[in-house]
Amino acid sequence: MGSAPEINNSTSEERRAYIKKRFPCIADCDMCGLCKVFHGKDAETAYADYIDGSRDFMDVSADYK
Repeated sequence: MGSAPEINNSTSEERRAYIKKRFPCIADCDMCGLCKVFHGKDAETAYADYIDGSRDFMDVSADYK
């Protein structure tokens, strides 16, 4: 998978599609663990600031390290 689209050069829909593709929900939290990583949120909610264009991908990712 390529790097996250830059906020300046992408639309919110492109950023949302990237998040959905990068962090797909497989509806089996015991096996996947993404919801645990994102403190009970789905990836779209966790990366809402990135999708909206107010924070870059790496900045939001740092919240979950």
